Amino acid sequence: MRKLKNNELDRLSVEDFKSVKKTPLIIVLDNIRSLNNIGSVFRTSDAFLVEKIYLCGITATPPHKDIHKTALGSTETVDWEYVENTLELVEKLKAENVKICSIEQAENATMLNAFTPVENTTYALVFGNEVKGVSQKVVSASDVVIEIPQFGTKHSLNISVSAGVVIWDVFSKLSENLK
Repeated sequence: MRKLKNNELDRLSVEDFKSVKKTPLIIVLDNIRSLNNIGSVFRTSDAFLVEKIYLCGITATPPHKDIHKTALGSTETVDWEYVENTLELVEKLKAENVKICSIEQAENATMLNAFTPVENTTYALVFGNEVKGVSQKVVSASDVVIEIPQFGTKHSLNISVSAGVVIWDVFSKLSENLK
C-alpha cells in the first residue's frame, strides 16, 4: 500500500463545498471554552459536510488564531453563526422541526450505538462546556439525549473527541439510509 499525496485526495474547493448537498446535521456548541476544541469541531464538520455550526454563549467565534490553528481553513467552508442564548436557539430549531440531540450523560439517555436517525430529518447535536457539559435547561428541552458508551475509569471525553465520535456515527447511519 502507498500513502496518497495531498493532490490525490480529491478535495473539494471552497466554492464546491459551499454548493454540495450537506448532511442534515447542525452542530450547537454550548459555552465551549477551548478555542482549539472549537477549531477541531469546525474541521470535523467540514469532513462530514455538516450544514451549520452555532456558537453559543461564551464560545469564541472566528477569526481567531487559536481557532484557525486547528480548523485549518474550515471556518471558511462550514456555515456558522453566533447565538448568545443556547436555549432560545434550541427552541427556534425545534419550531423548524429540527430534532435536538444533547450529547450528555443523563438518566434515560439513548446510547449512541442504539440511536437510529430517521430519514428526511435534520438533527442538531448539542455539545457542552468542558467542565459543566450541556446546560440542564437545554438537556430538558432536547428531543433525545445521546450518551457515548464508555467502559474505562474516566467516563469523560474531550468535547472535540466527543464531536468526532458522534458526528461520524450519525453521518454513517444517515449515509446508510441514503443507499
